[in-house]
Amino acid sequence: MTKPMLEKNRPKPSPRAKPRRSGVIIPEQASWKGRIAARLIWAGVSLLAATIRFRVDDRSALLTPGGNERILFAFWHNRLALTLVAYRRIIHQRDTSRHFAALVSVSRDGGLLARVVELFGGLPIRGSSSRRGPQALRELVAAARNGRDLAITPDGPRGPCYEVQDGVIATAQLTGLPIVPVNIRLGWKYPLNSWDRFEIPLPFSRCDITLAAPIRVPREATPELRSQLRAQLQANLRSGVGQ
Repeated sequence: MTKPMLEKNRPKPSPRAKPRRSGVIIPEQASWKGRIAARLIWAGVSLLAATIRFRVDDRSALLTPGGNERILFAFWHNRLALTLVAYRRIIHQRDTSRHFAALVSVSRDGGLLARVVELFGGLPIRGSSSRRGPQALRELVAAARNGRDLAITPDGPRGPCYEVQDGVIATAQLTGLPIVPVNIRLGWKYPLNSWDRFEIPLPFSRCDITLAAPIRVPREATPELRSQLRAQLQANLRSGVGQ
């Protein structure tokens, strides 16, 4: 048999196997440009907030003097602009021992927002319902056990807008923290052309913040009860839209 025939009949080597991925999702961190942008956002929001007139209507009865129960704050994604400042003014200044942890997506934009959260004194926990969800949930539970308030946008980070996802209910069930719906209404604002119609507050506007009655999710809650409580939270938050 000739050499070409031998080469033709020789079995081809099997392709090298591709290395398996571990499945671990590593959150994207802000680049040096992103960190500069985060610092500028922090400074801009702080300056803007100095011109805003805040008015708080606390119907939760959880922020009374001497109260120390930690809270899971829920608010729509497009109301995010002033919430970090609002926490500092409404909660932290009354009790400097209180701090918060906020759920932030693992995306590049999330890396920028995570840095902004840190500049406002918060602990960013990276994850969402679709990416790094179980790990983020465990970290939220740990933050609550360490005495932090929690902050979640139940329709974020990708929507649909004004649709409460299951994650906030699961977090409340595991942590035992009461959910306080936060309705935020801006007098003057500029809505962006984004999926959530993100609201940018304008200088010298008024910001009305309503802390609604808390929603408690029992540890032994059934799927039916969780669904009812999710609908209740969604109805409560939607009641503040368009006011």
